[in-house]
Amino acid sequence: MNNKPIIVVAGEPNSIFVEIFIKSLKKTKNKSPIILIISKKIFKLQMRKLKLNCVFKDIEIYNVNKIFFENKKIYLLDINYNTSKAFEKISNKSNKYINSCFEVALKLINLGITNKLINGPISKKHFLKKKFLGVTEYLAYKTKSNNFAMLIYNKKLSVSPITTHLPIKFVTKKITKKLIIQKILLINDFYKNYFNISPRIAVTGINPHCESISLYNEDTKIVKPSVEYLKRKINVVGPISSDTIFLKKNRSKYDVIIGMYHDQVLTPIKTLHEYKAVNVTIGFPFIRVSPDHGPNESMLGKNLSNPQSLIEALNFFNN
Repeated sequence: MNNKPIIVVAGEPNSIFVEIFIKSLKKTKNKSPIILIISKKIFKLQMRKLKLNCVFKDIEIYNVNKIFFENKKIYLLDINYNTSKAFEKISNKSNKYINSCFEVALKLINLGITNKLINGPISKKHFLKKKFLGVTEYLAYKTKSNNFAMLIYNKKLSVSPITTHLPIKFVTKKITKKLIIQKILLINDFYKNYFNISPRIAVTGINPHCESISLYNEDTKIVKPSVEYLKRKINVVGPISSDTIFLKKNRSKYDVIIGMYHDQVLTPIKTLHEYKAVNVTIGFPFIRVSPDHGPNESMLGKNLSNPQSLIEALNFFNN
């Protein structure tokens, strides 16, 4: 990647973000400038509460095109948030603030300042209000993106679900040949363009052992024909039973394992990599990365949170 700034949207103000952000700065190999979009008041209140410190320079969006961003420097773009406390209970109060943070970030991207975006933890329950399945879908709406994919990335092994944050009872209705083909080609192109490799891709079935007692088997009618079509173009195999594909001798054969639904592939990847995996959204006009965890409300103010996933997110842009 180029040395353009990384935009970091702090996300939910009542989260562990400030703590893990400051901790991560000491351990990351990131060299890029960082534009931190956050409430300056919240930032200072939480640093005081946590007894942490971060040197930053204030900037304004109206003259951002005139700024020469220096490597490793933190530039703070203040978004108003009315509070007198370092931490409060997560509620709908922060929704307008978070939306404003994202809108400013997207404006910076549209101005050509950068194509790198990281967002901190966000409470889907409060912020999305069931209007979107996840922050990925919220940003897809904001950017009018129709073809996108969630990639939980680790250099050794990554995964991607064809459907994201979708209740199980709706999964089979959503799975189509077109959707499978679109997502896999998007991921394949991302690896080729970003990492300069042709990834080894495996695709899971949707049913246990890729079998079904029903007369209609999605694995033979939808998944298998999709993979057979793609085999003419890329390095892909499947459908493979998801209960064995993550065995050590099996997973070592692949760069990416693509599953049909969220927990089918996210549960094993988090078990394998824990905090050393990050959520990468591809298919937008920019690359969006986020730590693979939530606000962690139970740990607010304790200064005991693990910053590893944010470290991995920052390091992603310096691979």
